[in-house]
Amino acid sequence: MLEDLDLNAIQEENARELVKRLLNMIEQLSGEVRGLREENQRLRDENNRLKGEQGQPKIEGHKKASAPKGEHSSETERRRKRKRHKKSKKQDVAIQREETVKVDPVRLPADAKYLGCEDVVVQDVYLRADNVLFHKERYYSASQHKSYLAALPAGYEGQFGPGIKSLVVTLYFGVGTSEPKIREFLQNMGVQISTGEVSNLLIHKQGGFHAESEAVYEAGLRSSPWQQVDHTETRVAGQTQHCQVVCNPVYTSYHTRPFKDRLSVLDVLRQGRPRLFRLNQEALAILEQVPLSKAAQALLPQWQSEDVWEEAAFVQRLETALPNLNSQQRTAILGAAAVAAYHAEPGVAIVDTLVCDDASVFHWLTRARMLCWVHDGRFYKKLEPVIALHREQLETFRKEYWEYYHQVLAYGARPTAQERTRLETRFDELFTTHTGYHDLDQRIAKTLAKKEALLQVLVHPELPLHNNASELAVRQRVRKRDVSFGPRSPLGVQAWDTFQTLADTARKLGISFYAYIQDRISGLNQILPLDTLVTRRARELNLGWSWI
Repeated sequence: MLEDLDLNAIQEENARELVKRLLNMIEQLSGEVRGLREENQRLRDENNRLKGEQGQPKIEGHKKASAPKGEHSSETERRRKRKRHKKSKKQDVAIQREETVKVDPVRLPADAKYLGCEDVVVQDVYLRADNVLFHKERYYSASQHKSYLAALPAGYEGQFGPGIKSLVVTLYFGVGTSEPKIREFLQNMGVQISTGEVSNLLIHKQGGFHAESEAVYEAGLRSSPWQQVDHTETRVAGQTQHCQVVCNPVYTSYHTRPFKDRLSVLDVLRQGRPRLFRLNQEALAILEQVPLSKAAQALLPQWQSEDVWEEAAFVQRLETALPNLNSQQRTAILGAAAVAAYHAEPGVAIVDTLVCDDASVFHWLTRARMLCWVHDGRFYKKLEPVIALHREQLETFRKEYWEYYHQVLAYGARPTAQERTRLETRFDELFTTHTGYHDLDQRIAKTLAKKEALLQVLVHPELPLHNNASELAVRQRVRKRDVSFGPRSPLGVQAWDTFQTLADTARKLGISFYAYIQDRISGLNQILPLDTLVTRRARELNLGWSWI
């Protein structure tokens, strides 16, 4: 009966509204039942695990299994099919040697004529141990009472040469291989190495790489006024910490911190400098959005100034003057004052716009936020109406949603003031749609409320419409975490952040990560510093603002 329901056939307005309410009530109850079933299944699975049994397997496509995390992806709608042009491998393959293959003269008849050669490119690698016994010359000077000993070539310090050192770092951070598998691989190559020695090659004596990673981040922050951010968990010595990823088209930087609150994200954007606080007009304007106590509302405006406070002094002043603040109010005041100090900080790279999701920790940090359209689109895909009319309404709206997305995408390639005005008008038309399907109408209203953040691209056409770049970078950390679980010491955390930064940045710059690592370890330094290349590539891509 509900499948054939036509609201337009109901003549009386009150009756039509009553039917709409009943249909929305059915949707609400169906959603509650679906949630209770999933919760019941989770509890049953947990009960079975406590008994030593197995829970229900999570098989993709299985109706009773809980939905996989990626099931609500909007990539199918976002992407449009493009023609693929397969290019020849020969164009990109570097030739190390050439060899002429001759025809066996016995096979040739007497009248055979030479017609030249037919070229065939075959790719191969040659893996073998290269264990070297160095005879280090020694001299002794009687007049100087001093011995002179020849130094080993660069990269050969310790028990292992630059080849092994470079390969270990590349396999672990560039490929995502576990330490036991790296050791197994090297042993198959005839190298005698322990698990501890593999670990030491990864985390010890990497000061030069750490410095270059920091320089890459500094150059990256200065390379464009906008940055993309995202975060994921990282287990450190069994404890949950959080990895913040900051990137743009020319670099990626990883930063693991104990917390993921606003101050921690701000610490990352400020490159770890000591925290500063400034309770100026900007900070007070931010705090107008926060429900503060009457005492705080009366006192804080009296503190307004451009004075800069160090963390210990500012916290002490706050605790002395406002001892009864709850944790939320205290956190808000600290966050607002820290953000205001960051925006007024001289001589450093200040991020103007963040491309991110709508997580609260990213609020306030920059002048503007460009919200990810793909994130917003996922909420529509999560709607699961049971009424045929609602399914039709949802499908119709989602088609219009992604059609509008592609129009905005086309605007980014060829922006004009006329098209900007049209797209702003169309946004208001589309996201004031009223369908009568309550859940869909609520979702549309939430998108409308984010208009300014979703349409930053109309002001700055170079901004991406999605946050896929930082999500892909986060996925690299997740894959690393799946294989190696997590670092176990501060040195390990530093190594994970440093080498994942260098690996992903090298990829974006079109540089072999293995070649880069070997170049640095061997002391050749033929590859320019990555921060220099980041700056150069950013200029080539013109990542600065273009105003419309």
